[in-house]
Amino acid sequence: MKVEDNVTASIRVTSGIALGALGVLAFSFTLPITRFTVAYLDPWFVAFGRAAVAGVLAIGYLALSRPRSAVAVWPTGAQLRRLVVVACGVVVGFPLFTSIALTQATAAHGAVVIALLPAVTAVFAVVRGGERPSPKFWLAAGAGFFAVLAFVAVSGGMAGGFQAADLWFLAAVVVCALGYAEGGALARDLGGARTICWALVLSLPVTIPVALVSAHELAAASALAWTGFAYVALISQFLGFFAWYAGLARGGVARIGQIQAVQPVLTLAWSALLLREHVDVVTVVVAGVVLACVVLTQRAR
Repeated sequence: MKVEDNVTASIRVTSGIALGALGVLAFSFTLPITRFTVAYLDPWFVAFGRAAVAGVLAIGYLALSRPRSAVAVWPTGAQLRRLVVVACGVVVGFPLFTSIALTQATAAHGAVVIALLPAVTAVFAVVRGGERPSPKFWLAAGAGFFAVLAFVAVSGGMAGGFQAADLWFLAAVVVCALGYAEGGALARDLGGARTICWALVLSLPVTIPVALVSAHELAAASALAWTGFAYVALISQFLGFFAWYAGLARGGVARIGQIQAVQPVLTLAWSALLLREHVDVVTVVVAGVVLACVVLTQRAR
């Protein structure tokens, strides 16, 4: 029985890693695409419009995927309060703060501060989720964190020094990490898809009005700008979270959250391909270091 339990736990963690990696891949395009989109659409519309579109889709998902148990159809009062935290963090806070920041800074610069996200997520997992990662975990996580910071610093992400956009990025990291930790814990009971869907639906009374008020000169936006908006609405704000929260629930918020250490490296790669930003050859070397650190966090107990 113990062997079977260990095998089951191992499979659960492995599937959590795979789902987490899929979520990170989806999210890694968010900053470059948002950077492009806010050049044509109001940043407030991009932030709240993407959440409004995803919220409407979430209503459809919840209606079509009602759980068998009548008790589980609606979240409990305690779960609703925690869903509000998720909504404030990943539905409203992160999209808004990064959209504003990306009108003042490049996606590469944003990668510098976003590199803090895995470490801050792990802290919230300890504080709010009761998780207790091992010292080896923290060592590997710290090594990956500093490797990413060194990488983006050398590649020019910190050029120009501290600026107002950094405050927006820092605020985005804090609220997003809290939303990840809270959502990952909730997903153990509600499931990854239903967690983000309920957070999106609860946000609709705010996201729809703000999106409508900030909808300026939409017809002037190019087809590519609308394609970018569609991506951040359908993938970054909706489907990406299906995989991400499911991964956090299966593998643990602190552990799976460390997979995001790879995201800044991917983000700079997409910035080079999509926005034609120059990326140094050092990318390959540091990417290998970061990936090695991520592997170590997954093996730490």
